[in-house]
Amino acid sequence: MKADDVVQYLQDNPQFFYEHADVLANIQTPNAENADKVISFSDRQIATLRNKNLKLQDKLLELISFGERNDDISTKMHRIALALLTCTNLDDVLHKVKFNLCEDFSVPHIAIRLWGISDNEGNSEQPEFTATNKDIHTIAENLTQPYCGPHVADEIKDWFGEDAAHLQSFSTVTLRTTETIGMLILASPEAQRFNPEMETLHLKRLGELVSTTLTRYIS
Repeated sequence: MKADDVVQYLQDNPQFFYEHADVLANIQTPNAENADKVISFSDRQIATLRNKNLKLQDKLLELISFGERNDDISTKMHRIALALLTCTNLDDVLHKVKFNLCEDFSVPHIAIRLWGISDNEGNSEQPEFTATNKDIHTIAENLTQPYCGPHVADEIKDWFGEDAAHLQSFSTVTLRTTETIGMLILASPEAQRFNPEMETLHLKRLGELVSTTLTRYIS
């Protein structure tokens, strides 16, 4: 008889140990912590249940930690939304986006480029309205989800001036309404700050929030 046959028999006959309770009391199994010792079957069951309980506790703590982080991010996103609701002009929008990302999310470097936005307020001299080439527009058009990682186009790096040499990770978010109107770039000297494995849901919502706020300035 093979081990699989024994397992199958016990699964098919759950009343076995009820009818032979004395067998449980006499079975000795190797101690998982010390192979030279043996423990009773019931002690082995208790140890197994204890290990399962510890794993469940670790999983619960992980879920609680994830929930707390998610709640913290949601609170910060809410603050950005409230700040943007109070804006009365385009310059105010750009300022509050950068300020809140820096203050609430500790993003050290932020760049925005816009196109297709009205210039009724004389914003053409601001860096956000610096002309961008067609390759940048193509990248923005093809970016259906925020990108996080170490690579961006050289032109995008140039948006950060002298700081570009020290930046190692980037998050690229397309600003889009009925059409693509720009890009929001977050950057950090930390290689793992924006990595390909990170969740991008909140970044996508950030892009939607900023894009919606900008709709009133579309030419």
